[in-house]
Order: sequence, then C-alpha cells, then structure tokens
Amino acid sequence: MADHEDTIFALASGGGRAAVAVLRISGAGSGALLDALCGHRPPPRRASLRRVRDGRGETLDRALALWLPGPGTYTGEDGAELHLHGGPAVIEAVAEALVRAGARPAEAGEFTRRAFLNGRMDLTAAEAVADLVEAESAEQRRQALRQMEGALGALYEDWSRRLMRILAQQEALIDFPDEGLPADVAVALEAEMAVLAAEIGAHLHDDRRGERTREGLRIAIAGPPNVGKSSLINRLLERDIAIVSDLPGTTRDALEARLVLGGMVMTVIDTAGLRETADRVEAEGVRRARARAAEADIVLAVRDVSAPGEAAGAGAIVAGAGVVIPVANKVDLAAGRAADGAIGVSALTGQGLDRLREALIAAGRRLTARAGPPPLTRARHRAALEAALAALTRAMAEGSEELRAEELRITLRMIGRVTGRWGVEEILGEIFSRFCIGK
Repeated sequence: MADHEDTIFALASGGGRAAVAVLRISGAGSGALLDALCGHRPPPRRASLRRVRDGRGETLDRALALWLPGPGTYTGEDGAELHLHGGPAVIEAVAEALVRAGARPAEAGEFTRRAFLNGRMDLTAAEAVADLVEAESAEQRRQALRQMEGALGALYEDWSRRLMRILAQQEALIDFPDEGLPADVAVALEAEMAVLAAEIGAHLHDDRRGERTREGLRIAIAGPPNVGKSSLINRLLERDIAIVSDLPGTTRDALEARLVLGGMVMTVIDTAGLRETADRVEAEGVRRARARAAEADIVLAVRDVSAPGEAAGAGAIVAGAGVVIPVANKVDLAAGRAADGAIGVSALTGQGLDRLREALIAAGRRLTARAGPPPLTRARHRAALEAALAALTRAMAEGSEELRAEELRITLRMIGRVTGRWGVEEILGEIFSRFCIGK
C-alpha cells in the first residue's frame, strides 16, 4: 500500500509528444523539491520561469514553476507544478531528478485519493473526477461535473443529518422513558422515517438514468437474417465494422461499437439473425442475440420491407425488450410497399437514416432525462442505498425501541458508505485503482 506521507509526482498532461508537459507534485516535501531543482521556489501561486537542474547541476529544461502551499490545493497538501517542454527526454530527465531528490511516482488515482483522505471532497465527488476524465459525451460531462461539484454528496449528507436527528430522538425514547416526553414524539418519528424512506425509494427507482448516462446507452439491432442489420450498423457508425454478406447466418456473435449521438454515448450491437436453425454455432448466436436484445436499453427491430411476407411486428422479433423502434430496411427496393408504422430506411443509399438517428436521440433523451435530485451513477451507490432502505423499512416495522435504534444506525452507516463517512477502507483500493495516473 502506498505511503501517504511520501511526496509524489506524475505527468498530468497525458503521454505522447506535446508542446507543454505538466508534472504535478504533492506532499510535504514539495517545497524542498522545488528548491532543489529550481534553485528556490517562486512566490505562492505565481508562475515563474526557472531553470530546472538535476543534482549534478546540469540544466534539464527552462520551465514554468508554481509553488502551491496547502491546505488550499487539490489534495490539501503542499504541492507544486512544473510546466516543461513536452519532449520525452525532458520529461524522463526531470522525473529521474525528482526521484533522486526523494519523490516517488504517484499510483493511479493517488492525488484524488489524498484529496478525499484530507477532506477536500467526499467519495461521490472523487468518483466523479474519474467520470469527468473519461467523459466521451456532453451529457456525461454535465453529469460528472454536477456530481463533482457536490450535488449527489449534498443529497446524501442531508439524509444523514435527518437520520442522526431521528436516531437522537429514538435514543431519547430509550434512555428517558419516564421523563414525560411529548406523546407525539414517537408518531412524529415514524412520520419522518416514512418520508425519508419514500425519498430513498424514489431515488433508487430512477430507471437507471444516471447509470445509463455514465455507461452509455445500449442499442441492439435485431431481426431475421438478411434484413440488412450489419449494413445498418455500418451506416450508423459511418465506417465498416461488420461483415456484410447475402449468405444467411454470417453474423454469429454480437459485435459492439460506440458512437456519440445527440450528446449521448451509445453502444450499438449487431446481433445474429433471429431464426430457427439446426446449426449449433448459429443457434448459440441466436440465443445470444435474444439475450442482448432483452438487456438493451433500445432495440432496433429490423425487417426487410421489400421481401414479400416479411412483416413481422417488433414483438415477434424481440420479446421482453425495453424501448423498441421498428425499422423497415431496403425501402429503395420496396416498389411502393408501405413501412406500416416503422421507420423506413435504406442502409444501401442512406435514405431515412436521419430520421432513424432522430428517433434514437429522442428515445435516449427519454431514458436519461434529468429531473429532480441528481441521479445514481454507480452500482456501488445503488447497493449501499438498497441496504439503507431495507434497514430503514425494518426500523419502521420494529416494535422494540432498542432494535429500531440499531436498524437506524445501520441505515446511517449504509448511506455513509456512499459518501465515504463510514467503513470505506476496504473499497478505496478498488475505486482509485481505476483512475488514470496523475489524478
């Protein structure tokens, strides 16, 4: 495990050649490192041009140096930055000089982990930092920023404060049963618990809007063989990722690719043609196709409008799917045949693709629309809050005052696990290991 007393450094500007490379430094020895490499540290929070030298006095670069005394820094510790020229030789030489001067390279997520441990942010905000770094779309960026700025943490802190007041009153009922407490105290407590349980329940039953935004919507393209599913995914992605063939059963496994549409990340999945088959490999592909369609947020149920008798409804193509958008492909060959309520497209010519994209954007916005409190964004949050709600529900049904208080304490601990207030040591490594170096 990393020693949090060490002074650490990392390249914060990403790998590869660039005009400028930013090396971040954090820890109690940051000032001394600047003195050693730059002769003397500049005034606080003022960029100053300095020669950067190694321990032998050789000049490694001319760089901007910043001295950032704590606690008003990202990590809450003393820190520094060196804005170097971005050549690999420069970065490597300065990194070696920092190691010889007593620093060590940071581990993944170590800067943000220190910020959390030093009280600069709660755990939901720390996770949002990683989400913001990885954001591929405008909606992911907006959600991550809102969470990083404390919207989700503030909601959970409000619940925690209310729970502590409820628990304090419950403890008073236990400790002072004969002190003439107002008769309506117990009734008021039950009402407060019911209101809080309703709020947590509504937060949990959000149709996974926040998780869908963070992870990306899953769009399955399903339908019988040879209706143009692979051609359609190639058109949507504007590149060839799927093999197109007139032979039935060409696609035997699910093929995935990501795109950003309407500011939303979508994973589009090409699946095997749905039909009865004696071929065991193709049959497995069909089984997987049905499973992917059942798990998808949106299903494009594709049929060939030009084929006589090919008019299977969306329900016949995929059973149990969520949002289904019927698509009638090959309208260029249909010779006036009606699409029967489906979106008519031609994967060959591109006809109707704009309308299909608009339908996908509209469906995606319905599935990820933000309303009211900030949404859940991670399975970890959901699991802890489900446990909190279960404990609070037991508390409301409990006849024993002592056991009710214990269930309220469990509720408080479960909510505290989300923000990092209670019992998170065992999950910190898992959370921060997913961060990039330099954050």
